Amino acid sequence: MHEAPSAERGQTTQADGRPSLAQRRKTALRLEIAGAAVRLFASQGVTATTGEQIAQAVGISGRTLWRHFPTKESCVLPLFSAGLEFAVEQLGNWPPETGLLDFFTDSCRNGELPPTAPVLLELIRMTSTDPALRAVWLQAHDDALPVLGELLARRSGGNADDLRIKVHAATLNGALRAAAEDFARRFADDPETPDGEIATCLLAALRAASEGLPY
Repeated sequence: MHEAPSAERGQTTQADGRPSLAQRRKTALRLEIAGAAVRLFASQGVTATTGEQIAQAVGISGRTLWRHFPTKESCVLPLFSAGLEFAVEQLGNWPPETGLLDFFTDSCRNGELPPTAPVLLELIRMTSTDPALRAVWLQAHDDALPVLGELLARRSGGNADDLRIKVHAATLNGALRAAAEDFARRFADDPETPDGEIATCLLAALRAASEGLPY
């Protein structure tokens, strides 16, 4: 979500629309870098971690690392984007006759839950104390706004540039972010928190969003 394939240099998709082999390899490497970065951040702190250490953990050169990411903190962007990509994929299956809250309720009941890997939850938790990681977390959500806006516009028959659509996309985006942060906090307080609790956080956030501003 953070970067559309069409924005890449060179051919990134095949004739059938699937990512090219080069793009798949790039995506896999970026995820490997992200995993190594968050493990180092969690074990020794963000400040003490260098880009060279991340590169060494993956088995690549520092130059290769910096070709993919401008800063060490931005290395985790693919992990942040994964949860948002999951939400967008789910919304692609949203039936026209079903309300948003009902759709997510049914999805959660069917076990279709956002990623809850401990490494991702620890990363989200760290965004509350590290400004640089926070900026990357917010960037991931900012990158998702146009995608959500287009999805809502298609559903409503409106225009993604309409203020009303933009507000609705921002509201949904904010609910997804707040739910993820709340679940990460709960998991940090109690590592035995069941994965299904993410559904409780998500539905509570969406209910609050559907209330509008009752003030």
